[in-house]
Amino acid sequence: MKTLLKLLLICLFVASCSSSKKAPTDSPIQPITAETVKKSIEYLASDDLAGRQTGTEGIEMAAQYIENYFRENNIKPFYETYRDSFNFNSIVGYNIVGLIEGNDPKLKNEYIILGGHYDHIGQGTEVNGDTIANGANDDASGTVAAMELGRYFAQSKSNKRSVLITLYAAEEMGLKGSGHLAERLKSEEIDVYNMINFEMIGVPRAADKSMAYMSGYNRSNFASTLNKYAGEEVIGFFPKAKEFQLFFRSDNYPFYKALNIPAHAISTFDFTNFDFYHHVDDEADKMDYEHMASFINKMVPAFEGMMNASTKEVILTDE
Repeated sequence: MKTLLKLLLICLFVASCSSSKKAPTDSPIQPITAETVKKSIEYLASDDLAGRQTGTEGIEMAAQYIENYFRENNIKPFYETYRDSFNFNSIVGYNIVGLIEGNDPKLKNEYIILGGHYDHIGQGTEVNGDTIANGANDDASGTVAAMELGRYFAQSKSNKRSVLITLYAAEEMGLKGSGHLAERLKSEEIDVYNMINFEMIGVPRAADKSMAYMSGYNRSNFASTLNKYAGEEVIGFFPKAKEFQLFFRSDNYPFYKALNIPAHAISTFDFTNFDFYHHVDDEADKMDYEHMASFINKMVPAFEGMMNASTKEVILTDE
């Protein structure tokens, strides 16, 4: 009887181990929806974070939220931790840097950067007793676009090249965070292929305009490459981008300057469709979440095609 019981226990143990080995290793990809986008925007642009000014408790709360999001979605730290720390004046800032390693033995050593700045200005001019500049469009929207794309690629494991999801502090103080990370990657001789910065993608453009536009449009063939893989013209040319010098005013520029790579900002804010730039009414309830989810989903095949091409087809051109 004891022998029989022992054999039964061994069989149960073996069956359990066998069952666990046969369990699927890949979870289904959770879709990018208006609801998933809204959840993160509503937190990052909440009054609790007091406008996310670099060096404050509010931006620390935002950093922790992003770190937890990365952890929960299997986006690994690129450095020892998720934080890339830097100092300027008396302030300590933190970029948050996550990694989705490529699945190709050779191409995984080439890196594509997707980013946005998660800081904002903190306080704004008072309106009806409100002084918190929540920064939903500027740039919680771009931050969440990068986060959601990171979640997708971490789940799909469909990227041959490696992807860095990089969220910057101190953009509002003069591109300090992105400047620090760009110089750090240069000093470490990381093979960065290209960079896209998502800047204010929370509201749609007019129906007769392209869904989004790219700063420095003619400095590379990036827009046409993304449109090719998207199967439609998602990224268009915006004449005022050059007039307003937008290429030099956002977190793409330090990467272009330090690494001499194609590096651009993509935006759907064109100065006609949102009245609350650096304003206390830049709030979560002003965002169009269906638009945001649609835009991010259109970017999935666009980036996927570019990430998996056999050669570095995105190149700098003479403007």
